[in-house]
Parts: sequence; C-alpha cells; structure tokens
Amino acid sequence: MGSFSFASGNAAQVMRLPLHVLGLVLTRVIPRTRDLWVFGSAVGIGEGALALWHVAAAAGERAVWLTGSDADADAARRAGIPSAPKRGLRGFWLTARARVVVVTHGAGDVNRYATSGSYLVQLWHGIPLKRLGLDSPVTARAPLPIPGLARLLRTAYRRTQRRIRLLPAASHLVRGRLESAFGLGHDRVLVTGEPRVDVLSSGRSAAEARADVEALVGPLGGARVVLYAPTWRDGEPDPAVPTASEWQTISNALERGDAVLLVRSHPLGAGEYRAGAAGDRIRLLGSDLLPDVTPALPALDVLITDYSSLVYDTALVPVPVVFFAPDEARYAAERGFYGRYRDVAGEDVALDWTGVMAQVTAVLGDERERERRVARAEALSAQVHAYRDGRNAERVHAAIRRGLSTTRRGRGRG
Repeated sequence: MGSFSFASGNAAQVMRLPLHVLGLVLTRVIPRTRDLWVFGSAVGIGEGALALWHVAAAAGERAVWLTGSDADADAARRAGIPSAPKRGLRGFWLTARARVVVVTHGAGDVNRYATSGSYLVQLWHGIPLKRLGLDSPVTARAPLPIPGLARLLRTAYRRTQRRIRLLPAASHLVRGRLESAFGLGHDRVLVTGEPRVDVLSSGRSAAEARADVEALVGPLGGARVVLYAPTWRDGEPDPAVPTASEWQTISNALERGDAVLLVRSHPLGAGEYRAGAAGDRIRLLGSDLLPDVTPALPALDVLITDYSSLVYDTALVPVPVVFFAPDEARYAAERGFYGRYRDVAGEDVALDWTGVMAQVTAVLGDERERERRVARAEALSAQVHAYRDGRNAERVHAAIRRGLSTTRRGRGRG
C-alpha cells in the first residue's frame, strides 16, 4: 500500500497552516530580485525543469536549483548546476527573493512557504489522461469527517493554484484540461509544448537510451525491452501486482519472446513488485534508479500501462502500447478520465496478466500487429502534441520573458 494519499497530504497541509501564513507575511515585505530564477522538481534534477534550466542558463538568467536531498545536490554538482537546499532559511530566502520560480509538481518542489508574489511557472509532469486537480474528487479528500472541511480544502487549493502565472500545454486539447484542472484562465495556460519531452524530439537514438538503461539494470544483450508503468492508486493497494503464478506466466512469455520486462511502479505507490521481480528477464527500474524516465523511452519496444501519461510521451517515439486496466470501472468512478478511456486505449484492454502477455507476445512476434499499434501511437501523438521540434523549452522561456515584461516593475503579486 502507498505511503501517501491525498487525505494524508491534505492533513499535512492543515498542520502546516501557521507556516504558510508566516511565509505569506514575510514574502510581502521581502523584495524580489529582478534576475534570480529558482528551479525545483519532485523527481530531482530532471523533468521539464531541467530542460528549461538549460535554456534559461544559456540565455544568461541567474538560475539556481533548489534540492530536496543529498542525492539531488550531488546530481546538481555533477551536472554543473548551482544549487542550494530548498528547506531551511537558505531555501526560504532564495525562493522569497526569486523573481521566477519554476516547479514540475507543486510549491513543495522549492520552498513551499515562499512562492507568493513570484512569477510562478508550473511545468507539470505529463499530459493528463486521468482527471486531476479541481476536476478530481480525490484532490480535496478530507483527512477527517468534519463538515465543510472538503469544501475548505477545495477553496484553498483553488486559491493556491491562482498563484501560477504560466502553465505550458502540449496542445489546445490539453490546454482545456489544464485550465479546468487548475482553475486558470486562457491567458495563463499557453500552447508552447512541454519542455520535458524535448529530449524525445531532438534526435535521441534508441541505442543511446538503451545504453543508459543498461548502465542502471545491467546488460540486455539482444533482448527486446518492455516497460511496465502502473499508475498510483492514491495509497490504495495496486490491483495489478502479479500473483506467484502470474509472475511465472510473465517470465515464460518473456523467455519465449527474448524480452526483458522493466518494472517501474509509481514513486508514490508501494506495489509489491520487488518480491516477484527475480531473474534475468524481470528487472526493477524505479525512480530511485532513474528519477526521470523520459530520456529512456526510445529504448522501449513495448509499453504496458493503465492510465499513465507515459502513453502520450511514448507516442512521440512512437512505442506500441499494451493497456492493462483491471480496475477500469472503479477508477473511472472514483477518479475519472478526460474523455473516454477506450478512445485512447482502444477496445482490446487487457484485464489480467495472461491477457497482457498474450498481447505483448503478439506485438513482438507479429510485424503487422506492431505496425498497427505504432500507427495508433502516431495518431494519438498528432492529437495531443502541437510541436515536435525539440524547442518547447525555448518557447516557454520566451513566454516567461514576455510575461515578465508586462508585469509592473519590482515585486509582482501572485
């Protein structure tokens, strides 16, 4: 079971309310600089924040990364990125002084108490298939059955999101989803493309991506690569964790198809995959090994997923997808989707691991089946990606500069 849920997260936010109030007061008296940009991401040194950091630094912006761990600080040092811990007085001061604050998940990517008044750029971390934010009933789930608490949490969430000055969208279709989910106007959600997927549109080869994967999970030889990426269930048990017999079914199919399965459970999930992921054909590729999986996607021959935004990312490569959704009806009722799930997944969604591996075997062994799924991926990419030129981060940087030029001089209000 996951160690985090929206209810527990909301409980933590309520407990931190005095610190939020103190931060709001202090950011009203601490002047923001004209040139400092701070970056942060829940995954570490990666995602769209890293792509935008490179563009901003090349343009001469004074850019600092705010880290959440010693491992992040080491990664920033190896990459030649100036950094500082996001927690404590140093992190608060840098966030409170920054004119531009860039995040990929939320205010906690930097110092969460000091973002008010900044030019806040929320890059987000994937095109939503499942409903999120204000569109999802789980976002404001109350930690206690107190009358009116869920409504209060929803109001607080909406007010917090109003601090966002810029939220890039991959296309006009995605723009509508983000405007609704974050409660933002058309002027703050711009179709620039996502910086996080520039790496997939910049000519990165399958061989390069495969070498990076092998450095983490060991040699792959000539085996085809299958990635399984299940979605977080808000702290509930993952219904797709294989049984002992299903692990054997998976292993046997991989052996016959000369393939390796990389299991990447969601960072917020605690699926019991480790116990069954044994042998040379099944290997773990969690966020502890690879915080940002996007650069590795060209190495894939097949993606297995349920409701993950990776289906949109791999469409840029393009990668054939096998959809596996044993709890589709329940997930649709509790979380919901943008549009019909089957419009994206098709009508051949697998409901168990026997069905999954039968489809994987077909993709790996039948060129016509592989081409059919590649064509489906290409059609999906055409729907959701307005740009495929590897210059999304440049467009976002230009949009930020335009936004800054229209705000009044000195410290803006968020």
